[in-house]
This record gives sequence, C-alpha cells and structure tokens, in this order.
Amino acid sequence: MKYWRGYIVAAALLLLSFGLTQFAASNEALVDMFYPYITRLIQDTLAVWTAEAAFCLWQVLAIVLIVLFLASIVAMVLLKWNVIQWLGWVLSFACLLWCAHTGLYGLNYYAGPLAEDIRLNMVVVGDGDTPLIKATTYLQEKTNELALQVPRNPDGSIQAPTFRESAEQAAEGFHNLVYQQNYSVFSGVTTPVKELGWAGMYSSMGITGVTMPFTGEAAVNPDIPAVSLPFTICHEMAHRMCIAPERDANLAAFLASTANSDPIYQYSGYFMAFRYCYNSLASISTSTAANAANKLYEGLNEQVRKDLANYQAYYQETLDPQAVGFADTVNDAYIQASGDESGIRSYGEVTDLLLSWYWQEIYLPAHVDDEEENAFDPFDEEYVFEEGLEADKKK
Repeated sequence: MKYWRGYIVAAALLLLSFGLTQFAASNEALVDMFYPYITRLIQDTLAVWTAEAAFCLWQVLAIVLIVLFLASIVAMVLLKWNVIQWLGWVLSFACLLWCAHTGLYGLNYYAGPLAEDIRLNMVVVGDGDTPLIKATTYLQEKTNELALQVPRNPDGSIQAPTFRESAEQAAEGFHNLVYQQNYSVFSGVTTPVKELGWAGMYSSMGITGVTMPFTGEAAVNPDIPAVSLPFTICHEMAHRMCIAPERDANLAAFLASTANSDPIYQYSGYFMAFRYCYNSLASISTSTAANAANKLYEGLNEQVRKDLANYQAYYQETLDPQAVGFADTVNDAYIQASGDESGIRSYGEVTDLLLSWYWQEIYLPAHVDDEEENAFDPFDEEYVFEEGLEADKKK
C-alpha cells in the first residue's frame, strides 16, 4: 500500500482541480462575482513583492526544481528507493502545482469575458466580408498614419527606447483606460514587466512572453521586434491583471497600447491589430476578401512595409520548427486544460473582438447622423405617401 500513496495523493489533487473547474464551468456568473477580484489582489501583492528582484524569480525556482528532480533520481539509485514509489510522489508534486495554479489563477478562464467588462456589444451589422474589410481598412489607415510619427533610425528601423523605459511607459495606457474611459477591469498593478531570461531559447520556440501566477511576474522576451514589443508588454500585463483568455489579453493589449500617449505604443497596437484582422481576411476563400486583402497590402506605406519585413524576418531567422512544435503542443494543452477549448487558436480569435470594437467605437458614431437622416418619421407626410406608392406598385 505504501508504494501507491503518492498516486493516491496525485489522484486526489487531480480530482480537486477537476471539481473546481466543473464548479466554475457550471457557475460562471457566481465565479465572475468574486474570483477575479480575489486573484487580482493576490497577483498585485505578489507583483509588488517580486518587483524588488530585477530578474524573474520563477526562472530561478524552475532551476531549483530541476536540480531537485535530478538529485532525487541520483538518491533513488544510490539509496535503492522503489522506482514506483518515487514516481508516485513525483506525480503528486506535479499535481499539487497544477491544483495550486487552478485555485490561484486558472479559474479566471471561466469568469466573464472582457467584452462584458468593457461593455462591448458583440453585434456587427453587414453582409459577408464587408464588416471585416471595413475594420481592416480602418486599422490599415491608422497604422499608416502612426508609422510616420514613430522616431526612426537612418536605416528606417524604429528608434526604440530601452526595454526598461518601454516597460515603464506601459502603465500610462492602463491608467488612461481606468481613469478616462472608466474601465475598472484594468485597475490592477502596473509594475513594469521584466525581461525574460534565456531569451534565445524562447525565441527559437516563438515565445514572446510568460506570466507566472505563482510569483505574480509578467515577463517579455526582449529580443522580439520593436514594433511588437509594446503590444506584448501590455498583453502580459493584462494576464497579470487576471485577464486569462488569450483573445481577451490581445484585446486588452490593443486598448492599452492605443490609449498610451507614446506614438510607438499607439503604432504597435494598431500594427498588431491590423495583422490579426488582415490575416483573418486573407484566410477567407472568396474573391471579394482576396481582392480586398491585396488592395490593403498594396496600400501600406514604406515605413509599415519595412517594419512588417523586419517582423517577419525575425521569426524566419530565429524559429526552430521542432522547438516551435513542442512549445505549441504544450501551450495548446495548457490552454485547453485551463478551460479554453480553442487552445492556441484563441490568440487569433481577437479578430472578432476587434471587429466589434471597430463597429461600436468607430463606425456607428461616424454614421449616427446618416442613420438619423434615414430614420422613418411617421409624421413626414411626403415620406409616408411615397412609401405607400411603392407598396402599391408591388401589389
């Protein structure tokens, strides 16, 4: 019996994690009422504590765990421990970490979507590809406009500030969302993100940032292109604010970037939003979408084309196909196990949110006068008379 105690503990912890997620899935409204606020308080406290260290504490802890794991193997061999018993306790420790993650952060995947917190109406009016084409066109125009405001080096590349300066600037965007647009969901701690250690390894896997709930640390790969760095910083800060789903964190990154007074942040937000919407448009197999995508790409100015080329070149040069495959498999499994069935596809699903944002915040306010002019007036005798004639003609 003693050989199976570790497995029993592991099974109990897995059942506890499963029970928590099932409860959250069945009571999303109840979870949304209290869980995000409690976990955000915990993350804020941890972030303030760990901010004293310039490096990522969780990476140090990861090394310690790896060393302890290897040491346990050596001890098992030298002391002739039972392999089955040893493996059971290793599994129980892994299950303990997962159970702690579920309780500390994971149930945020079952809380209400960000769209509800920012009062975003997910209704878009229009036929076929038209709404997406209009939204992508708007994002392209803003990207072209802001690209001209970004300071640049003689070779045309972005003259970016240091990582530390860029990380500190991110707080302004979230503060503006809270105090100017009254989005309280972004009221979490805005401690600057940290540089992700072993950047080369993460670059080979296509990983741009990591947020660790156990330490409250948000970290970003400092080697990623300058055009996407501000957006990624905001993305990881959103995760630390307990905005867990990737689609929601991407929307939060767009909102925080574009609410920032720094032109580089604004440009990064619109550049990445344009990429997401453009890729979605280009993936639609209709002649209308294909023609629109070609026209939008041809309409990019020289600066945007330069940044897009640098962005693509970075990933072509650094990505290792095997490492990317492994990282995507692990990340996909993690996201699905956390409660999001879309897995890594959830990153691209921000397109739907951006489309709704464009329709609500840009398109409708610009056309409200047109709608009022075309609105039916029952006291307009001429309008009623003409409508009556049209009805008679159809009979």
